[in-house]
Amino acid sequence: MKLLKDILYGVPIIDLLGSTLVAINSVTCDSRSVRKDSLFIAIKGTKKDGNYFIEDAIVGGAVVIVCEELPKETYSKITYIQVKSASKSYSIIAGNWFDRPSEKLNVVGITGTNGKTTTASLLHQLFENNLIKSGLISTIKISIHNKNYPATHTTPDAWEIQRHLSDMAAAGCKLVFIEVSSHGLVQNRVAGIRFKGGIFTNISRDHLDYHKTIDNYVIAKKMLFDNLNPFAFALVNRDDKYGDTMLLNCKAKKISYGITRESDIKARVLESHIGGTLISINQRECWLKVIGDFNVYNVCAVYGAAIQLGMTADEALQRISALNPVSGRFQKIEGPNGITGIVDYAHTPDALEKVLSSLIKFRKPPQRIITIVGCGGDRDKGKRPQMASIASRLSDYVILTSDNPRSESAEKILKDMESGLKKSDKKYCISIADRSQGIKLACQNANANDVILLAGKGHEKFQEIHGEKIPFDDLLILKTLLIEAQT
Repeated sequence: MKLLKDILYGVPIIDLLGSTLVAINSVTCDSRSVRKDSLFIAIKGTKKDGNYFIEDAIVGGAVVIVCEELPKETYSKITYIQVKSASKSYSIIAGNWFDRPSEKLNVVGITGTNGKTTTASLLHQLFENNLIKSGLISTIKISIHNKNYPATHTTPDAWEIQRHLSDMAAAGCKLVFIEVSSHGLVQNRVAGIRFKGGIFTNISRDHLDYHKTIDNYVIAKKMLFDNLNPFAFALVNRDDKYGDTMLLNCKAKKISYGITRESDIKARVLESHIGGTLISINQRECWLKVIGDFNVYNVCAVYGAAIQLGMTADEALQRISALNPVSGRFQKIEGPNGITGIVDYAHTPDALEKVLSSLIKFRKPPQRIITIVGCGGDRDKGKRPQMASIASRLSDYVILTSDNPRSESAEKILKDMESGLKKSDKKYCISIADRSQGIKLACQNANANDVILLAGKGHEKFQEIHGEKIPFDDLLILKTLLIEAQT
């Protein structure tokens, strides 16, 4: 148990009714999780308003209520704390509960539309390979040194993040790399974290179902850099049109990277093929196992962060050349008859275009590119026709299929995608709602040495259909069906 006054450290309080010397047994924003001597924080979410559950929380045993508006009826035995932002207060309280673990660690946050997972995962791999215990909070997994746990969100709930950070500090980790989503920033999930550095990868269309406009989306990403202190570093992709925007009014040390514009970290692609990439960073050559020009940007971010975290330039490049590709990110499969399979998480128009543009550079006629792609349900519908248009423009043959339809009809999503096709495109494009059948058709129609791109799900091991998560592994299914179809 902890005293209320201790876990309120740093919380901006508007009004207080009651005592701060109350002993607290647990903290929660879910009234169903309240037990005796709990502190309940009433957060207004996108679907439910925690203020409606204050009475339920008190009945369940809550002795402290944190809220943005005090209830009309209060009880003398309950302590009420009025705050400006309940979600931000929750993050700060969570950090205090776990004794502010981020102050014992060097935490680096990575934000952007694409490249967060690859950058965070490569950084974790880089320092672990250098025998420096590190933590990772990512879309793919949670890693505490060499122990891995499943991830449920790109950026978890504030309480979960602080718990993970506490476990990482206890395990002796020195560094932690966290993917920071726009949702996580707007919802203040990382508000209680002291960051050693922030990395910006890029911005393209995504999550407009939530943010409504691209300007709101950019503002959300910028929150990471607005809150960095002068002792932190801000590392941004200057080739992205929003790179300089991230640095406006940022107090941290500013560092840029890029390929086309003048930057502190300047890269050139010297050789690029399906087996890897040879690059030059600040006139030092480095061979990469990762594939594609878009991954060169991720490597630049890794290089820049490594130097800020204590590596020399030569040491960083030497260790970067040994890094293995990240699961579900341009992951290559060698199939029968010289057929190459590529599994990639590309689920935005920009990511799909970059992956296909890289494959076009590698292609040698009569090699064809066969693309299998879908769009998720209950998400930004505006990108559906764009995804289909990009796939048809940059592929020789396209199979539109389901991704995670969630509560939507897969057939309806496919209709939305088809609206982005020209009449001439439809000759080389087919829609198959069953993802496994779509993959099977691609494998059956592949000629020797063709490339099959399976996009959208990457590392995921399930399909989400009408609230049920059904096991589905793109990598395993593509491997199996390629062998069956080609032998």
